Amino acid sequence: MNAIDTIWSYFSQFRGVKDADLEIFLPLLKPRSLEKGEVFIEEGAVNRKIAFIIQGIVRAYHIKENGDEITTMLRWENHIVSAYEPILLDVPSRFYYQALEPTTLVEMNYDDLEKKMDEFPRFEKIRKFFLQEMLLQSVRKIDSFILESPEERYLSLLNENPDILMRVPHKYIANILGVTPVSLSRIKKRISEKR
Repeated sequence: MNAIDTIWSYFSQFRGVKDADLEIFLPLLKPRSLEKGEVFIEEGAVNRKIAFIIQGIVRAYHIKENGDEITTMLRWENHIVSAYEPILLDVPSRFYYQALEPTTLVEMNYDDLEKKMDEFPRFEKIRKFFLQEMLLQSVRKIDSFILESPEERYLSLLNENPDILMRVPHKYIANILGVTPVSLSRIKKRISEKR
């Protein structure tokens, strides 16, 4: 399946959106490849790109004053990745967005998308979907830290992406779970002993 077919499949979940309708958005979509380690969005940039990940993994991270990197998000195949602050608040991103492996994206500029939405109001549900997805991702993360133990968060991550441990350095996974790498090793050991 090529990138456009994958996008078509993704958008087919919207009721009332037909293939012929999606042709309108085709000129907005730009394929892009990122090399391992390449930054997609810089911290401090007012970058209003939205990208759909065809292949690969992107992490969001922040560099603290002491130089430590804190990974705050991971996105992989069939997920949308974007810097929330520029799109929602029109302010610079507080995070870097970096490819952890060779990554293929299909990106579009959110401003161009908004113009198309204004031109074709029947697609307003797509804009709402993007914004709701951004909000839901943040709420789910907060909820997981309130309602789940680190072990439960680890199991949820594995359930979402079973091969994540082979693709992402464990220190980044520890950051996502809110634990130290040593605690992550203990969690993995406890789980393997239960199986």
